[in-house]
Amino acid sequence: MSTQASKDNTEGQKVPLLVDDHTVTTVRESKIMVILRGLPGSGKSTMAKEIEQKYKDNAHLFSADNYNIKPAIRTSDGGEYSIMDDELHKCCDRHEANLVILDDTHHDRDRLEKLFDLANQFHFTVLVIEPKTLWKLDCGQLKDRNHWKLSLEELKNLRPTLEKELLPLYFGWFLAQCDEDKLRKISQEFLEQLGAFKAFKKHLQSYGIEDKHKLNLLKYFAKTPNILHCTSKYCDYGKVVGSEEYAQMEAVKKGYSRAYTLHITALFVTPRTTGAQVELTEEQLHLWPLDAEKEVMPKDNFPKGSRAHITLGTAADIQDVQTGVDLLEFIKLQQTGGEKEDFGEMYRGKIHYYENGMWMLTLSRKIEVKTIFSGYYGKPGVTAPQQGSKKVFLPTCEIM
Repeated sequence: MSTQASKDNTEGQKVPLLVDDHTVTTVRESKIMVILRGLPGSGKSTMAKEIEQKYKDNAHLFSADNYNIKPAIRTSDGGEYSIMDDELHKCCDRHEANLVILDDTHHDRDRLEKLFDLANQFHFTVLVIEPKTLWKLDCGQLKDRNHWKLSLEELKNLRPTLEKELLPLYFGWFLAQCDEDKLRKISQEFLEQLGAFKAFKKHLQSYGIEDKHKLNLLKYFAKTPNILHCTSKYCDYGKVVGSEEYAQMEAVKKGYSRAYTLHITALFVTPRTTGAQVELTEEQLHLWPLDAEKEVMPKDNFPKGSRAHITLGTAADIQDVQTGVDLLEFIKLQQTGGEKEDFGEMYRGKIHYYENGMWMLTLSRKIEVKTIFSGYYGKPGVTAPQQGSKKVFLPTCEIM
């Protein structure tokens, strides 16, 4: 790389997955799809190559330039991407890389939705990254910098599609696949032990189960998220009031694509959901909206971060958002001194029964999971495959 190119991309090099050690380690244990987005000449290709080089042992770069796809406002069905998409699909299907890098303008919403669908299909966490170069929207400079020799008018036609920030369905911490696999296993073991617990079988009426011999909590909570995560802010692609303001918070901009370790303090089960209670650090609370608890329980007062959780499964026809509501119900009972029965040690901690089929396992040792703070950009309601579906496992790691 030339001295000038290196200088020009100084800002771009500050993205966490290039310079933050914890992020680099976590990315290596995750399945990540990096979607570089911006005008031609803004610095995407330089950044793409640096990311590929950083993770060269397990990364695959797909550049639209290499397929001779010229940046333009689309008037067709995107057929020019057919060869590139075939190779991208094969790469994902054959598990050839855990880090897939896509270098293109990505100004077209239909194109992006196709990529988001692909990411969901193969369980990739998506990172949408734009260059931070000072000229990224300066068409005058970009006219001389882009190798396609696009005119000033062509660049100005593209710019409006890239000026507005791309907001996700929600922001949150997405588990590295290595730790996700471990947590799913812990969740399954907990449900199996709870289902076999004599005291649990005495409260089956809350679950609508008459015959205790037909009890199978794994089947009862068959709906699980495609990628385990802890939601911080629901945005509905920008439709929710306050979404744009949240995305522009300094902590969110600095935290995006960065790795964080979350601490799980308890596992819980209700007739609707099963989840993990997350204890956020002071740094992580900067990414937590002030109104997160009031959104679902406006009449109650909870400490900031009380709703932080990871949904592990839901009963039929129950939405994931219910898990956070259920967790606040537990906390409300704890605050008011609601009755609970302590049943002593079970599995990884102490098991407690509250009311209406609500069980909580307070862990004797917190579970640590590595995560990447990003957004979910795909369609709502995507769930993980049932047992027996094709799945790739990363090298084993210890979960505390």
